[in-house]
Amino acid sequence: MKNLLLSGLMIFTGLSALHAQDQDTLSVHEVQDSIVPISKRTIDESHQFSYKKLIIPATFISYGVASLSINGLKQLNFSTRNEINEHRPDHIKLDNYTQFAPAVLVYGLNAVGVEGRHNFMERSIIYGTSMLITSAVTVPLKHIVKEERPDQSDRLSFPSGHTAIAFASAQFMFREYKDTNFLLSVSGYSFAVFTGLYRMLNDKHWFGDVVGGAGFGILSTELAYWLYPKINSLLGGKKEKSQTMIMPFYQKGKMGIGLVKNF
Repeated sequence: MKNLLLSGLMIFTGLSALHAQDQDTLSVHEVQDSIVPISKRTIDESHQFSYKKLIIPATFISYGVASLSINGLKQLNFSTRNEINEHRPDHIKLDNYTQFAPAVLVYGLNAVGVEGRHNFMERSIIYGTSMLITSAVTVPLKHIVKEERPDQSDRLSFPSGHTAIAFASAQFMFREYKDTNFLLSVSGYSFAVFTGLYRMLNDKHWFGDVVGGAGFGILSTELAYWLYPKINSLLGGKKEKSQTMIMPFYQKGKMGIGLVKNF
């Protein structure tokens, strides 16, 4: 099981780096909040594009693509599968459901009053966009790459669609709760890792397929958050950075109402 444990460690190490990066960014924002005017503190910065957010998914995707042709990584695929075969449990299909578990948790928590960053409509648009991007990337890629599955059932192995959806869902949960409850926000990754491992245990994917799928899933959700303001604008929603404030004032014995609009 040495290779299998190493596989899980690689995924967790990458995610830890991603979370540490977001924590660093959060601390900077907290400092900035202490010096900017109150009227600007409500501006949502979660949809701003940052190249740093692409490092982890790009690394995972690069590894997955490299595993298709580099002999050393292909050998790791086979050795991991051989070790799994020695300890494989009875076939289970929980991975068909755990891929959506983090997103279900987000909606369930909101229903009982544990609010995330966005309301029902906003997060539905974001998650729906993430799922569309995930499917638009992974499904055609499977037919282009034509990598044979470990069980030889077909040639649609790379990337793992289940794992992509699972990590897209986990990243969605992370982004919704990372500013209010960090431990809760990362809990969704346990379901994502479980899904990836059991795709291998069920002999449906190689290790490289799972790592690549994780990268595509994380990337899809990051793109969905970045695209949300544009999609919301197209749907006729209110611009996120546009703020209007009506304030009464009293100056030199005169009273009135002032209108302040921030674009």
